[in-house]
Amino acid sequence: MLLKDLSGLTSPLNDQQIGQLQQAVAELSPQQLAWISGYFWGLSQTPAGEAAAPNAMPQASSAPNQTLTILYASQTGNAKGVAEALHQEAEAAGIPAKLVAADNYKGKQLGKETHLVIVASTNGEGEPPDNAIELHEFLQSKKAPKLDHLHYAVLSLGDSSYEYFCQTGKDFDGFLQKLGAKPMVARLDCDVDYEATASAWREQTLAEVKQQFQASGDAQVVPLHQATAQAKYTKQSPYTAELLTCQRITGRGSDKAVYHIELDLDESGIEYQPGDALGVWYQNDPELVDSIVAKVGLRGDETVDIGGDSLSLRDALIAHYEITASNPQQITALAALSESDTLTALTEDKAGLREFANRTQLIDVLALADVNLNVEQFQSILRRLTPRLYSIASSQAEVEDEVHLTVGLVDYQHESGESRQGGASSFLAHRAEAAETVKVFVEHNDNFKLPTSDDTPIIMIGPGTGIAPFRAFLQEREQREAKGDNWLFFGDRTFTDDFLYQVEWQQYLKSGLLTRMDVAFSRDQAEKVYVQHRLLARAETVWQWLSNGAYIYVCGDANQMAKDVHEALIEIAQTQGQQSREQAETFINELRKDKRYQRDVY
Repeated sequence: MLLKDLSGLTSPLNDQQIGQLQQAVAELSPQQLAWISGYFWGLSQTPAGEAAAPNAMPQASSAPNQTLTILYASQTGNAKGVAEALHQEAEAAGIPAKLVAADNYKGKQLGKETHLVIVASTNGEGEPPDNAIELHEFLQSKKAPKLDHLHYAVLSLGDSSYEYFCQTGKDFDGFLQKLGAKPMVARLDCDVDYEATASAWREQTLAEVKQQFQASGDAQVVPLHQATAQAKYTKQSPYTAELLTCQRITGRGSDKAVYHIELDLDESGIEYQPGDALGVWYQNDPELVDSIVAKVGLRGDETVDIGGDSLSLRDALIAHYEITASNPQQITALAALSESDTLTALTEDKAGLREFANRTQLIDVLALADVNLNVEQFQSILRRLTPRLYSIASSQAEVEDEVHLTVGLVDYQHESGESRQGGASSFLAHRAEAAETVKVFVEHNDNFKLPTSDDTPIIMIGPGTGIAPFRAFLQEREQREAKGDNWLFFGDRTFTDDFLYQVEWQQYLKSGLLTRMDVAFSRDQAEKVYVQHRLLARAETVWQWLSNGAYIYVCGDANQMAKDVHEALIEIAQTQGQQSREQAETFINELRKDKRYQRDVY
């Protein structure tokens, strides 16, 4: 029953109390209502008389009530996870706090804040996540208020392999300082292995917040019971799923191996939505581990400490360290340890170093270093293993207690003549079947979701394995009997061997669920054709769909495809909408802000 439907005859409250309650909550957000719900529940569990005790409620104070506001700017969910942990820890410490997504926060509200924490990831080439574009722009505008009263802290998440490492967090830090805000603690820029450093930073930040609250004479607070349910299975506590299917779906003639993976979530209670990602904890290839251990002059039976547990170096490398991808910091450290002229020369060119790291696995860097290391030295250059995120290729409304993935095997021949494969993709394609289980968790992606209205038309652009979430979208729309039109652009190398899920698309076209489908097979003709070319060829119709309120979704390669598609959309706005380049860029940017242009790129 909704609050507006209550009356004194149907509740334990009288009409006057109901009226006061309705007035009090009229302007509260859903998150604030959930907080109030937990607070009232906590009061209901307090023995009679205690609620009025001196320390049970905030003390009156001449200082304004202070609340810690935690904003998250998140693309894939990592920043959101860190912010949620901070929120829980704040409330456990008795600090009044509210958690808000950046796109649900009005920039002018900053003028009323006293304490703020921003947890931000970086998207693409130094761009803010989709849910933070508007706030990012607001803080640079003339509308941004002076913030001399604001105490703040920023935690940035990123990958140091990229040129614009943690750029969004750096931006927010700079914007706030320019507006007069005062940092409570120094900004922390976290790399991909961020758990331990982020946890320590949260503890330091909350200690500073609590000290400032107490020093100001503000209200004393106590921990509140929370009614919000927490996910049972998380990144830190994954579910062990049974592997049901691992089937190659590219033809024998294809030079790419793509697999359709099905996992059983039976009795786990795990729920996901189309657009979400599945986090996969994988194990490294034991043969690769043995080769790496030998390359640095170790045996593998040396004992190492992993989170307080003693393991052999070999077991630690299989389950706890990243041993396929290299990174610039690792190469720089190896250059110093080995005094290799080749590696030292690489470190002198930052752009070249990043490019080399992105295409070179650790074992090949070690071959260039040609140095023996002791266990401590070896551990010092390693990153902890992090899970891989895969776009979910199924709708739970159709497959129920299963989750499906579309996984492209990273497989190439090094110049030495040896085969190199990706850590997670080779595990799922080759080694998971022997293990029979995979440790997984769901990473919810609020920035890649179907429209709320089933009548809204959608345009989906997903070449290669980027097709995965659109399989989920169409399954979901079929189950919901959605009336909105669906247009799919798919591209790959050849029609014969690389047309992923071809039979399913043909069935959807026949049933009418899939309104249109355009394909681009780059190697089936002399001149290469890609999805952006198909978009431009259909420019007039694409513009008509956009004019009718269509949403656009792009999934796949961020380095080239997503940029080319973005440029094609700008060109369509120019030619079909008679807009200048600047107007077209603004138009596409507004689509992103309105969540009508969503991307899941990697």
